[in-house]
Amino acid sequence: MTRIAIVDDYQKVALSLADWTSIPGAEITVFDKPFADEDDVVEKLKDFEIVSTMRERMEWPASLFARLPALKLLCVTGLHQRLLDQAAATKHGVIVSHTTAGASVPATVELCVALILDGARNVAREDREMRRGGWQTGLGMTLHGRRLGVVGLGRIGARVAAVAKALGMEIVAWSQNMTAEAAAAAGATLVDKETLFRTSDVVTLHLVLGERSKHVVGAREFAQMQPHAVLVNTSRGPLIDEAAMIEAMRARKIACAALDVYDTEPLPADHPLRSLDNVVLSPHQGFVTRDVYTVWYGDTVENIRAYAAGAPIRVLNAGVVGK
Repeated sequence: MTRIAIVDDYQKVALSLADWTSIPGAEITVFDKPFADEDDVVEKLKDFEIVSTMRERMEWPASLFARLPALKLLCVTGLHQRLLDQAAATKHGVIVSHTTAGASVPATVELCVALILDGARNVAREDREMRRGGWQTGLGMTLHGRRLGVVGLGRIGARVAAVAKALGMEIVAWSQNMTAEAAAAAGATLVDKETLFRTSDVVTLHLVLGERSKHVVGAREFAQMQPHAVLVNTSRGPLIDEAAMIEAMRARKIACAALDVYDTEPLPADHPLRSLDNVVLSPHQGFVTRDVYTVWYGDTVENIRAYAAGAPIRVLNAGVVGK
């Protein structure tokens, strides 16, 4: 009997979105809540040979691999795993398998556009007011003819720019290594960072989190933005200096921050962002659609079956196979 743990299944849908019964000799346990800490992870996962995770919902540091000697296959979703120590997995003989690359990109683009529209037209805020008996309590912003500032023009940023252009927006872009040619290829004009924040009506962030990009938006950038501006983040929470954002939103330096990602996830119940009426909060659901999950869990089942047959597929750390 092969013991398999499905972790991070917050919506309790994993078993319904793939044919787990096709895995021979499998005993499957589902964990639908975040683990408290590393000791909690070890206590609950110490007897499992295979673990299926959901994209970056928990950390996999070297110390954890050292404490899970029974673990032989770690199934991750997507390709880029910021919270996974792949070298440690290899050192401890753990195969790391991934799922189809790019499956979540359209879903994340759509969620980003939804947050842009919500931030501009106060959809969530007006919904709350209507439920309290109100009617038309504020004024939104027409996006046609306005400027969208895109910080990072990768796969997602470029697609968001294309949708915004279809809405009639002017597109400007900046990142530390962006060229004018790359910006033009995405239908944008390259500007410097200060110009982007100072002149854009909506700013959307699409950078990979690293030392250079951490807190790319801080007190200085909030001070530069226009009072009616909207800031959208569907990439990684620490791209924004959280303390500076909370101060800026309390002071109403900009009209709205629309967020799908946070420094700490899940967002604590008593977090100050939850009490601000000029912040739109989304629970890191950029990739959370039935379509994406069906691909990811389907690939995970295929990966486990291939591993059980002695021929692992979609392996991130190929050097571990055959050791």
